Amino acid sequence: MPSMSKPLDGVRVLDLTRLLPGAYATLLLADLGAEVIKIEDPRGGDGLRHLPPLADGVNVYFDRLNRNKRSVTLDLRSPEATTVLDALAARSDVIVDSFRPSTARRLRVDAASVRARHPHLVCASIVGFGRSGPYVDRAAHDINYQALAGLLEAGRPSLPQLLVADVSSAMQAAIGILAALVLRGRTGVGGVVDVSIHEAALAWSMFPSTNDLSSACYALYETADGQWLALGALERKFWAGFCERIGREDLIPFQRAEGDERARVRREVSAIMRTRTRDEWLATFADADVCLTPVHSPQDVVVDPHVVARALTTPRGAPAPALGADTDAVLEAAGINLAERARLRTAGVI
Repeated sequence: MPSMSKPLDGVRVLDLTRLLPGAYATLLLADLGAEVIKIEDPRGGDGLRHLPPLADGVNVYFDRLNRNKRSVTLDLRSPEATTVLDALAARSDVIVDSFRPSTARRLRVDAASVRARHPHLVCASIVGFGRSGPYVDRAAHDINYQALAGLLEAGRPSLPQLLVADVSSAMQAAIGILAALVLRGRTGVGGVVDVSIHEAALAWSMFPSTNDLSSACYALYETADGQWLALGALERKFWAGFCERIGREDLIPFQRAEGDERARVRREVSAIMRTRTRDEWLATFADADVCLTPVHSPQDVVVDPHVVARALTTPRGAPAPALGADTDAVLEAAGINLAERARLRTAGVI
């Protein structure tokens, strides 16, 4: 039986990015069928390969982020790299970078330079602070973007548990690339996609936080065995159903209580939830439609019946490539013959 086609079959992406945002953006494209060619420095490759936590010397997340991709080594700092990159770009549809603007210009991989040579390309950049403003060329990582976006809270900030700036900027980049490809299909001309990681973090501050929603109906509750349940009964029907199951219909009117009343309801519900184990409560609510779920540990996640049923932790497609595994095959297809590749390899360009 022939394999099913995917939306981006036939689309070739050159991935010049490093670390998480770019890798996740191009992973989303690869999962949609795009051929992603990861361009890596010959001297060690993407720095994510070697960041802890490690397993067999490789970052444990690297394989997840770079499955279904190909790896080509190319030293973009070499004067000869432009010729090689041009040969690849001529056969590609998208090029993605994550360099600071000044670095991209120095390497001649900024959108203006690339599109002057290849107007058909969609040029996407995932940069820290956009292309203007006093922070334009500052170095930063997710923790810095979240700090500047007000997501860590002043006073007693805590280390963020999730890399929301990195992941959300990757999603914005993937969406922008898809939109630019649609537009190119209409006009025949490539385009430019600029994503600021800082602005991706700022987007999170525009919407309600869990502090805004916190109440007895939207809370975490400890059970008798020291486990936890998450209640998300924002709608009145869910809260009413929850109160009925715990035998406290009298609490239904206090879903939106404020101040001391809110605290009282939280205390009373907390006391009730501590009278049974987590599994006992889950059995009690098994047929109830109230938005109540267990709080999973990472170990719990992989055995969750829904995760298992949908094979969400099963590897999809080819594993991440070894550094430079596809250099010869990809460059041969781009017209760079064996003798020229040998010369470039001796010169340290590939």
